[in-house]
Amino acid sequence: MEFTRLNPLTGEVASSAKAMQAQDIPAIAATAQAGFAIWSKMGPNARRAVLMKAADALLAKKDEFVAAMMGEIGATAGWAMFNLTLAAGMVREAAALTTQISGEVIPSDHEGTIAMALREPVGVLLGIAPWNAPIILGVRAIAVPLACGNSVILKASETCPRTHALIIEAFAEAGFPEGVVNVVTNAPQDAADVVAALIDAPQVKRINFTGSTTVGKIIARRAAEHLKPVLLELGGKAPMVVLEDADLDEAVKAAAFGAYMNQGQICMSTERIIVVEAVADEFAAKFKAKVETMAAGDPAVGNTPLGAVVDTHTVAKCHALIEDALAQGAELLVGGETTHNVVMPAHLVDKVTADMKLFRDESFGPVVGIARARDEAHAIELANDTEYGLSSAVFTRDTARGLKVARQIQAGICHINAATVSDEPQMPFGGMKASGYGRFGGKAGIDAFTELRWITFETEPGHYPI
Repeated sequence: MEFTRLNPLTGEVASSAKAMQAQDIPAIAATAQAGFAIWSKMGPNARRAVLMKAADALLAKKDEFVAAMMGEIGATAGWAMFNLTLAAGMVREAAALTTQISGEVIPSDHEGTIAMALREPVGVLLGIAPWNAPIILGVRAIAVPLACGNSVILKASETCPRTHALIIEAFAEAGFPEGVVNVVTNAPQDAADVVAALIDAPQVKRINFTGSTTVGKIIARRAAEHLKPVLLELGGKAPMVVLEDADLDEAVKAAAFGAYMNQGQICMSTERIIVVEAVADEFAAKFKAKVETMAAGDPAVGNTPLGAVVDTHTVAKCHALIEDALAQGAELLVGGETTHNVVMPAHLVDKVTADMKLFRDESFGPVVGIARARDEAHAIELANDTEYGLSSAVFTRDTARGLKVARQIQAGICHINAATVSDEPQMPFGGMKASGYGRFGGKAGIDAFTELRWITFETEPGHYPI
């Protein structure tokens, strides 16, 4: 039995995939366990060689990935290629980590005891990836776990099953042993049962999930019943603070990229621009002029910086947030009519206050609000006035001041004089508060996807009190 994904612009079938059921999961988990038994015993350089081939195999499927992302989520070709390039870099970084999974010898108080801390593979790891940056986040869910010697199950998004399946096809071509890399696809109505079965499978030892805070809480509760660790990267409401000594032209460039890249459908997207009142009017005027140049159009045509959002629900949600803000006194600086049902133009709202939904609720669309702060302290207060804490940014010409402010913003990531949207394979990526816990990336990923064990051996006869 299969299910179909429709193109959000045309309504035509974009892809079809196997509609797996909960009863299919035990066999998949058993296969992954068998793969783990082989892969975990392979040396670090052998694992590295296969991962490097996987990076090349991903890039070789460039045209297929672009077509899949355009069809399934309405992505632009540029966003698809950005996804693919970064994802290949993530696999290469994971390959480089295979020889960095190290331990240590720890001094013992017991004479003749050699004590060691060793990092070892965990077993079968479940990665649940979303649709918005599907290659990046699909690869991130499995690359470092594989480098650490684990086998993986990628739970594909129902919104982009073909894109996620292409990742698995590329990895299969790289030469992973059978059962090491697995994929689960399911129809939307079966998602809850399938994910529950995956979490419950005794072979699955750890879970990583990227997606909404609401679903993340459900996954964490289910995993807690089995005492299975979970790495969660969830929602965001990223603030970008603009202080009175900021380079406003640089701030405008970063705000435009941060707010509207991929139509604002990125967990790190700039959702709140908090500007000190002294420069708020000047910033708003400059930013308005920039946003007015950023047209939205059919991504298949490919002649506009903005493409389509993923569905009509996103359009409706964004307009509801805008209308609520305008009803409470905010001002619409830039807007426009949505075409093709999902090609929503960039929207910019000024004079947003903390009691408006646009200030609090994640829009995940091409809309951003400007909130005005009295001074630096008030700007920090507004930045932290949110349940979320993933990414953030602060603009100031004084680097020391920027660092001081950055350390007061409650977010896992903060960029000084750069956009809230940024990612590099080797960086510790993750959030605080309702944006989740745990870190992907680099050596932080090793911590997340290995078991730290204490092992000793004795070199002299033992002495015991009884």
